[in-house]
Amino acid sequence: MKTLRSVGLDVHKDSIAIAVAEGEGGEPSLVGTIPNDTRLLLQKLKKLGGGRKVRCCYEAGPTGYGLHRALNAAGVSCIVVAPSLVPKQVGSRVKTDRRDAVKLARFLRSGDLTEVAVPDRATEAMRDLERARDDAKNVERSARHQLGKFLLRHGRIYEGKTAWCGKHLEWIRKQHFEHEAQE
Repeated sequence: MKTLRSVGLDVHKDSIAIAVAEGEGGEPSLVGTIPNDTRLLLQKLKKLGGGRKVRCCYEAGPTGYGLHRALNAAGVSCIVVAPSLVPKQVGSRVKTDRRDAVKLARFLRSGDLTEVAVPDRATEAMRDLERARDDAKNVERSARHQLGKFLLRHGRIYEGKTAWCGKHLEWIRKQHFEHEAQE
């Protein structure tokens, strides 16, 4: 009978740490660290399979869902887990890629991980757009606050009713300062 191997992947921009937990039990072991290259990872997972079924997981993060899609398209069972819901061992504060990969393999085998829903490409694109817009609005708000405080420090107080309207922007453009660095 073929057994299941649980593979924990600690994925970063430049590297992927790989650990394996055998289905029969025992301590998970670190396989190694490879460059973050999907082709290399698929080759490594094929070797790890060796006639056994392989399922793997990695934590959701800035590397996105591309790896999940590529692994599933290649026939490798892969889930993405919520980092905040990965069980933490009491007293274990040291965090390394190797330890994280081993921990993921162990918890994948025991079923203690919470999978996140992987959005389709269109939904992910909309999320990216929303995040970019939020970032731009936050930068705009910060710039307005900085400019308002700068003007206040120099005794320039707008007497109109509504700030950041056309009249207010025109008033700002007409402000001149003594030193050219302040312009």
